[in-house]
Amino acid sequence: MTNGLSEKLLEIYRLLYDHFGHRNWWPGETPFEVIIGAILTQNTAWTNVEKAINNLKAADALTIERILSLPADELALLIRPSGYYNQKALRLKAVCQYFSGWTWRQSRPRKELPTSTLRAELLAINGIGPETADSILLYALDRTVFVVDTYTKRALNRLEIIDNRAKYDDIQQLFVNNLEPDRELFNDYHAQFVALGKYYCRTKPLCNECPLKGICSYNQQSRIINHELK
Repeated sequence: MTNGLSEKLLEIYRLLYDHFGHRNWWPGETPFEVIIGAILTQNTAWTNVEKAINNLKAADALTIERILSLPADELALLIRPSGYYNQKALRLKAVCQYFSGWTWRQSRPRKELPTSTLRAELLAINGIGPETADSILLYALDRTVFVVDTYTKRALNRLEIIDNRAKYDDIQQLFVNNLEPDRELFNDYHAQFVALGKYYCRTKPLCNECPLKGICSYNQQSRIINHELK
């Protein structure tokens, strides 16, 4: 699969990989911890998620059974560092209810359902959108899907590959249609965008230090100067 866009996407990945190295993402000791992290990371920084997960571990509450048995207000207190804790407590209970029939080594028939079926079921859970569903599929269930987040959209927009009107599914298909279906690549590529957005391609970007500066025409400082001259 080679065309101009696929070569561009691979060039972006190589530049990021050369700069950051392999990211070993998603942090989590078990698939279930990854699932919980995918819920808790909604609208917050990962450092806050780590605090919430540590609280769950300290309370011996990082299991499906404990999360389902805890009163929602007690669960909310444990995950308070992640923000929106009352909403997230209900979301954790909902996702645990969904996975309550699974055992990670024994429910092979469930795990072998088509990815599209699992994705539709995850999206039907209250509070789970495409990014969260795809994170669970890729990082916890080992499915070959590409996760799109705010960092991805921002970087691709500044690289002039997409514009601000691009929707989640459109951006996802851009990668699916132009890269070989490689789970490890999709995994690390998303992680590279996370690192790029965290360290360089911020709301106020550090363009002169960015590993993509050689192929990106976006420059925040020049845009400010041009705006002031108008």
